[in-house]
Amino acid sequence: VQLQASGGGLAQAGDSLRLSCAASARTLSLYVLGWLRQAPGKQREFVASVTWSGSLTAYADSVKGRFTVSKDKFKNTIDLQMNSLKPEDTALYFCAAKMRGDSEYAFWGRGTLVTVSS
Repeated sequence: VQLQASGGGLAQAGDSLRLSCAASARTLSLYVLGWLRQAPGKQREFVASVTWSGSLTAYADSVKGRFTVSKDKFKNTIDLQMNSLKPEDTALYFCAAKMRGDSEYAFWGRGTLVTVSS
C-alpha cells in the first residue's frame, strides 16, 4: 500500500483545514485507512479511520464532532475534514493503512504538519 498525504498548514483556533491522502494498493477493500498524529514530545495517537469497504468510521474522543473522515472511491483518496481546530490539534498527521482485523497500522505515508495558533 502506498500513501501520500497532503493539505497541512497553518490555522488559527476555530478555523478549518482539510487533509487528503492518496492511496494505492492492489485491493484497497481489504484495508482500513486511518489518520494518526504525533504532537511534539508526545506519542503518536489515533485520530480517525474508515474502512475502504463499507465505510465504517471511528474517531478519537478528542476529535468527535469536529473532525470527519471520508473516502472517495473514484479518486482513491481519504480525507480528514478538521473543523473548530484547537491549538492542541497541532501535530504531524499521518495517513496509514492496516488489514481489516489487524490491530496495528502497517503502512504509513509521510506526515503532513498542522499548526494551530491560539
